[in-house]
Amino acid sequence: HRLRTTAALAGRIARLRGSLFLGIHEAPIPGARYYAVPAATLIGGEEAALFGIESEFDLFGGLVPYPVQAGKAITHGLVGRQAHAPAGYSPGFAAAVRQVVLNGFSAFDPVSAREAGRRLIEAGPVRLKPAWADGGLQQEAIADVAALDAALDRLDQERLDCCGLVLEQDLTENTVYSIGRVRIGGTVLSYYGCQSATTDNEGRAAYGGSTLTVMPGELDRLLALPLDEGTHAAVRCALAYDNAALLHFPGLIASRRNYDVICGQDAAGTRKTGVLEQSWRIGGASGAEIAAFEALAEDPTLASVRAACVEVYGDHPEPPADGFVYFTGDDPEVGPLTKYARIEARHRAL
Repeated sequence: HRLRTTAALAGRIARLRGSLFLGIHEAPIPGARYYAVPAATLIGGEEAALFGIESEFDLFGGLVPYPVQAGKAITHGLVGRQAHAPAGYSPGFAAAVRQVVLNGFSAFDPVSAREAGRRLIEAGPVRLKPAWADGGLQQEAIADVAALDAALDRLDQERLDCCGLVLEQDLTENTVYSIGRVRIGGTVLSYYGCQSATTDNEGRAAYGGSTLTVMPGELDRLLALPLDEGTHAAVRCALAYDNAALLHFPGLIASRRNYDVICGQDAAGTRKTGVLEQSWRIGGASGAEIAAFEALAEDPTLASVRAACVEVYGDHPEPPADGFVYFTGDDPEVGPLTKYARIEARHRAL
């Protein structure tokens, strides 16, 4: 479903750009001039050269110099100075964002992971998040040392070494915000909104979509809006994280920069807000992003739109008539799934 979703949205991006959609290709077509819509964050100068990517005008998504920078393990510091970290991990970045993320550590070896988990468990439950997994998959909430050891023993050690594991305080009664900034051609849009959860075909919690308020302009424009306290705090955290990334990761190219920000309650009953992770690639909210680009291109007098994308598990859901479906089918991994996006509201300047 990820590949077909990417292809469907790439076709709509091509129409927005007035470009020919060449379809799905794993290798370049000789002589073609590309605008790329990769299914994952691209890594390294070789991939950049392969597709002719020199700036954020050349792709929808992102490119980083090192594999670790494509995952969530960049977010936290190490448990100690002697802890292992792969090339491209930036202690300076982790220090710079410490005030806008949750209490936590990143670990790239079992010894560091166990030490980090033991420290954090003293204050309450800990969430383990393999940096190679997305969409909340493979995450576990751990309440004691025995459960921690068992969870760490199940990890893929090779992936742990290169990609890392995030261990951070687990929040309850939470809201997850989506804050982002996206460029297609000469147009930059920024947005704020919230994610929703659903139940997958196995009865597990899963991403259910996002509802976004989208407007022209860079991310810092959102700070001037009359937002509620929680949304404003989420925007501040995302903007600080974004600025630090551009400073501490030379070679980062990202036309899509999306940040998941959580606000919830820790074990002591204190409300906390922090960035969970970045997404410098096409992602779950991209259906809503593309719908917003289309609506604002169709009517440039709009000041903003409210766009929603929805993911529904099960057979034969009925998407609304004004939505566009970008995936429907029986995925071999997750079963029957439908994804669609629509514009819920259009706003003109007062």
